[in-house]
Amino acid sequence: MIRRTSAAALLALLVAGCGAGSAVSDYGKVVKGSKGATVQVEVHSGQRFSLAVTDNPSVGDSWELVELPDAKVASFISEEHQGEGGGPGSGRTTYFVFNGKLPGTTEIRLFDCWRCGQAATPATEESRQQSGEAVFAVTVVPR
Repeated sequence: MIRRTSAAALLALLVAGCGAGSAVSDYGKVVKGSKGATVQVEVHSGQRFSLAVTDNPSVGDSWELVELPDAKVASFISEEHQGEGGGPGSGRTTYFVFNGKLPGTTEIRLFDCWRCGQAATPATEESRQQSGEAVFAVTVVPR
């Protein structure tokens, strides 16, 4: 009885460690983008890839995935952040991690809503000027 309970507890701990809140350590193929740019991305079926944008939350950057891509072509895994320093004003890179699925094409758009706070759209003229999209035209090819 004790052995079965211990095994069940260990299994529960292992499953909990793999939940949605866990960090991804493998970014796969990293493709960098920026506001105002469209980048072509080619990956193989089953290949992990990340769309990377630089930001600085302390000055108001806030990148978001506009909408999920065609799930038959690419599936969203997670959003990860790697800082370039610990203090205020330090930049970082945000990675939107995906997995290539079936051959095809899809567009992935990321939006940096500069100094929007909790709002989904820029409220001031300065915020509208500093906000923008990075577009990734993704093609998944057979392995």
